[in-house]
Amino acid sequence: MTDDRYYDPAVETLGRPDLDALIDERVRSTVRYAQEHSPFYRRWFGRHNIRPEAIREHEDLRDLPIISGATIRRYQPPQEKEFCFKSVPWEAVFTVNETSGTSGVPKSFFLTWEDWERYAEKYARLFTSQGFEAGDRVVVCASYGMNVGANTMTLAARDLGMAIVPEGKCTFPVRVMEQYRPTAVIGSVFKLLRLARRMEAEGHPPGSAGVKRLVVGGESFAPESRRYLEGVWGCPVYNTYGSTEGTMCGECTRQAGLHVPEDLVHFDLYDPGMNRFVHDGETGRLVYTTLLAPGKKAGTLLINYDTEDTCSVVSRERCGCGRTHMRIASPRREAETVRIGDIGLNRVDVEAAVFAPENMAHLNGEYEAFIYGGDEAGETILRVSMECFDPARVDPAAVEETFVAALLRSIPALSGAYEDGTLQVLCSVTPPGGLELHRAPGRPKRVVDRR
Repeated sequence: MTDDRYYDPAVETLGRPDLDALIDERVRSTVRYAQEHSPFYRRWFGRHNIRPEAIREHEDLRDLPIISGATIRRYQPPQEKEFCFKSVPWEAVFTVNETSGTSGVPKSFFLTWEDWERYAEKYARLFTSQGFEAGDRVVVCASYGMNVGANTMTLAARDLGMAIVPEGKCTFPVRVMEQYRPTAVIGSVFKLLRLARRMEAEGHPPGSAGVKRLVVGGESFAPESRRYLEGVWGCPVYNTYGSTEGTMCGECTRQAGLHVPEDLVHFDLYDPGMNRFVHDGETGRLVYTTLLAPGKKAGTLLINYDTEDTCSVVSRERCGCGRTHMRIASPRREAETVRIGDIGLNRVDVEAAVFAPENMAHLNGEYEAFIYGGDEAGETILRVSMECFDPARVDPAAVEETFVAALLRSIPALSGAYEDGTLQVLCSVTPPGGLELHRAPGRPKRVVDRR
């Protein structure tokens, strides 16, 4: 008899000693594959005097150099004639995929069918951990393009007996919700909030739509925005994390950290200066390594790749759901962090303050923030605009007071700068549609450094 709480119970509940042994076996297999098939890693091993056969366990990865997105771009056209990270001949490539390119030239990845099967398994595991089952109907509001997310979720649904409504964007007609009665919707926090408002406006309250769960992927979000979204829809909201590189992991129904499929990916966390490894519970830069089982192949693999995201290990103990794979906090993008003095302010910190419960009776959650330099050296001005349903009924001073209090609770280290005036926080409210980001082309940035 199968246990429907797990996609692969034998692996997902493996005891820590056996799981570590499996990880070590796959580290050896991955390094061996890289030496034999990856033009980049063959050069990399030689350049750094690395003996691949000496890498026997996952702790040995910590002695190796770290590569970055810039490294991948450096070793692909137009900088190089060939794609040096491509690890199979063209006839074995099933798809060519690119990252979004928001932080520079898109990085190219080459996926075999085996890669797609592994990616789909990661999502199938996390969907199962979130209570999905055969017969579920899922609206996917994620791009079916060069990124892998939406296609991977669709493949995972095939394995679970779920029906996918592949909308791509979240601007589909409300009738879709009425006609197909989806049991889940996948999208970003703000896509799901906007969909809820459209449903309310057309007389279809989201809380009575029959949706059992929401899945948010592609961006980190604050606990405050999760609670608000859960209140609007009347169902749990689960967090996922994934990338074209293959980092997929996600929360189970316990919502106690994102499970990492440790038999398929390996994470290490370095301090922000990349000088040492951090202990569990400390925040660090997430460094990723592909894990291949013996005899398997990958179109592109990565060893010690700096994702430029930060997170912490929540626990390596068995979760209440029974899974033994480690759990991490929701990763935050380093590109969404600005510095105020030597203190980091991430978009999620701003979002947490916007979604402070005292304000959300009046606000709709949409916001944008700009960082400016002050008149004096070392001064910083944080200007935050927030949309509200009816500006005439809102006291901007009260909104600002609540926002500042919540921000300083989130980042106590900013209190000194705020109290001595070197950090000024200025808040304003605007009617729906009044933010600059609604008129900006492309994917909007909610926190913009204009210093």
